[in-house]
Amino acid sequence: MEIKKIKETCLYIADLERSRQFYNEKLGLPVIGEVKDRHIFFRAGGSVLLCFLAEASRKGGTLPPHFGSGQLHLAFEVSREEYGGWKSKVEKAGIPVVQEYDWGGGFLSFYFRDPDQHLLEVVMEGMWEKD
Repeated sequence: MEIKKIKETCLYIADLERSRQFYNEKLGLPVIGEVKDRHIFFRAGGSVLLCFLAEASRKGGTLPPHFGSGQLHLAFEVSREEYGGWKSKVEKAGIPVVQEYDWGGGFLSFYFRDPDQHLLEVVMEGMWEKD
């Protein structure tokens, strides 16, 4: 048996509209679900980015309560050919690139922050691939 991938990743946020503007309008991730005063979900390739209002999800309800705080990290994978375009897109959206890193083997990534100060990364496709 093998786990194929992480299907969803969750970030806890302070403002749904601010996150919509950032992830949908600036990064172009499609909105695929939303519940007023609770959460907004975005499609990220074959995965889903869940953004929950921290205090609302802490209360639970239909699903078990969950909560987090602090500056979390996630990475978006893009093709090598589109890497430079993504870096330009982020910069043109007025989002500062915190750092670019050369991982060796021809792999680059760059880091930036969302409005809740989560550390986001765009990485070239193929990193961490299993042999």
